[in-house]
Amino acid sequence: MITAGLRRAILVAAGREDADPLLRPGPVPGSYASSLPFRLARPGQDPRDQAADLAGRLNGEPWIAAAEVTGTGFLTVTVTHEALAGLAVRIAQAGPACAESDALRGRAVPAPPPGPLAAAPGWPQARAALAAQLTARLAAAAGATVIFHPERAGLPALAPPSPALPGRARLPAPPSLPAGGPVARAVAYAGEDAVRFALARMPPGGEPPEAAVIARHVLANPAYAVRYAHAAAAAVLRWAAALGTRPAGFTPRLLAEPVELTLLDALSWLPERVAMAARRGRPDEFAGYLEELAARTIETMSTTSFTTISSISSERLWLADAARTGLAASLELLGIGAPGRL
Repeated sequence: MITAGLRRAILVAAGREDADPLLRPGPVPGSYASSLPFRLARPGQDPRDQAADLAGRLNGEPWIAAAEVTGTGFLTVTVTHEALAGLAVRIAQAGPACAESDALRGRAVPAPPPGPLAAAPGWPQARAALAAQLTARLAAAAGATVIFHPERAGLPALAPPSPALPGRARLPAPPSLPAGGPVARAVAYAGEDAVRFALARMPPGGEPPEAAVIARHVLANPAYAVRYAHAAAAAVLRWAAALGTRPAGFTPRLLAEPVELTLLDALSWLPERVAMAARRGRPDEFAGYLEELAARTIETMSTTSFTTISSISSERLWLADAARTGLAASLELLGIGAPGRL
């Protein structure tokens, strides 16, 4: 998607395939800032010179509207409206692959095989075991090779690049949680998906989730909101299909409302957020991104343009499909179901 393509373009322009452009959101939807010029600048050199050189190399790309120097040496790239709006079609057609990239290609990540979280003696142990499993799943989606080490149950760190470990590993789905123990009691009360998401978003040393809280079917409960967002996007497509309307033609300029652009911008970060969380061994950061994506989806699907199904445009159906696809891919990476109805 956009961030994956921008990552490659910046590194090609810099001649540094082994570097990280360290992308972060720019000032408007469809803009991305990179601090790479600060790392490329030689001692005594102004990073703005490096940023200007990269900007000059990128400005010839047809999908880039502007590449410029900002601040004290950041490279800020803004893609064209057509490129940003076109994500609606690209993500919907890509399916689960919309979350994948080659950001961690050539790296190896050790991971334990999926195991029963409820067997852990407490919440911290359950969180650590799940974090190790999820880090490996995220790393695999970002192009890393996963090496199974049953003795490694803690948070795995990415190993150095290894030419002997090519390819991308696909991890098996996590097993259901067995009965017994504090986690299993929470599962019995709140449901497995709610517990998995609550643990996934739990930072190291964080407070354990309360079953009564994560079981609530309210949007203030992130464990519910991320699944509700998927169901909301799926509902728009289902209602339109019932009226005989499906995504067909696509005119980028017809996706221009602020909430639509904000949702597209959030979707554009999916592969980068996967890779970033894997690199840092912090699946809770990816869970936080998923909460943001869910909020943007719910906001957009609640507008009149999407609730008035009888006159909904093909472009908005593509966007609903893209949101549904991106949320489903994200939930699958966390081992959580993506319901079509709630």
